[in-house]
Amino acid sequence: MLSRFQKFIEENRLFARDGIVLLAVSGGIDSVAMLDLMVQSGFKIALAHCNFKLRGAESDDDETFVKSLADNYDVPYFGTSFHTKEYANDNGISIQMAARKLRLEWFEETRRANGFDCIALAHQQGDVIETFFINLSRGTGIRGLTGMKAKSQYLVRPLLFARRNEIMDYCRTRDLLYREDSSNAKQEYYRNKIRHSLMPVFLELNPRFSDNMIENIDRLREVEQIFQQTIAESLERCAIRKSDEVYLSIQELKYLTPLPTFLFEYIREFNFSKYDIPEIIASLDGPSGKVFFSPTHRLLKDREELIISALEQTSQHQYYIEDGVLEIDQPLLLSFSLIPKDELEEIKKSPRYAYLDYDKLNFPLILRQWRKGEYFMPFGMEGFKKLSDFFIDQKMSIIEKEKTWILASDEHPVWIVGRRIDNRYKIGEGTKRVLLVKLSS
Repeated sequence: MLSRFQKFIEENRLFARDGIVLLAVSGGIDSVAMLDLMVQSGFKIALAHCNFKLRGAESDDDETFVKSLADNYDVPYFGTSFHTKEYANDNGISIQMAARKLRLEWFEETRRANGFDCIALAHQQGDVIETFFINLSRGTGIRGLTGMKAKSQYLVRPLLFARRNEIMDYCRTRDLLYREDSSNAKQEYYRNKIRHSLMPVFLELNPRFSDNMIENIDRLREVEQIFQQTIAESLERCAIRKSDEVYLSIQELKYLTPLPTFLFEYIREFNFSKYDIPEIIASLDGPSGKVFFSPTHRLLKDREELIISALEQTSQHQYYIEDGVLEIDQPLLLSFSLIPKDELEEIKKSPRYAYLDYDKLNFPLILRQWRKGEYFMPFGMEGFKKLSDFFIDQKMSIIEKEKTWILASDEHPVWIVGRRIDNRYKIGEGTKRVLLVKLSS
């Protein structure tokens, strides 16, 4: 185990031999094993522990235990505590999301303040497989199926080579004490459902399932590398960069199959979404002058090229709304509330209220002015309608149109503020969480 641990660090160049590493230690079996392996390897380390105050005395006992580990191994200790539930409620996010955000921000602050080279997290192969299924269910595409990376900026994961049973054997052999987190047994958490309900079924069908999954994820990672290489090579044939503009040859684009995938990979760096792709492709054989917008760029269909350029003074007309924001007062006074569907008491009919399916939204949301040629699916309808046609139906004046704002997710209109939501984001039988947005006068 020790030699494999050291080989994994060296092969993946996680950190220099003389580097100083901050270990995120919860007191659980994985982080205790990582701590012992780091000490046995002779690396310079310090311990960091977060008390999330979620399990009462059990959380405090975890903190005391990790402090004792630092004393026993004679290494520096850094600790903090959070009022995690209050933070989650104040920001309208889940407790798990709140804990992750709080700990990563504090780890990075501690790393910078004390000059550590990196932060080591104790994820192992079981975590990789669970993350695969989480991302698979969310539809993240091939990138989300390639697993956790051994190194991502200042975060390193030196245990990714190890299986859960190997870590247990190591701790047993080394006679290492560790803490059991009672919340790991609760089925209410997404990851725990996969660990305790889904994984046993697959292992019953095939005892080698975990090993096969790691091999599959490794292959997907290689496929993703080939995919990116192919994209880069084809982009060289299609694209020309001139100053701050990118020119894509329409003729070259038409040779590509599947064109939607290639085109999306080309323009995603300019913050265009997958929902823009069908209309952009439809414009290739149309007249010049068609324009598409992302939060940061515009794409112009010219005679023989698609021209991508940065928007000027974008910040004056677009406002980004992060997940958890409760209220904004510019350019409109909007309030945001995250409500479990089963706790929703009533639905107000006023157009000043938008009831949206939270899990269909991608943050940050964007509040911006409407754009010519833009379309949405009005609430109660199954077909698309151009915003300009919708405004005509609403008998809106030119001034009213100029004052109209759009709340968008992935650049797709979600709510014509004060008028109508998009039918695809309405709440329904499958809705679990509702984002209530209120427009105040």
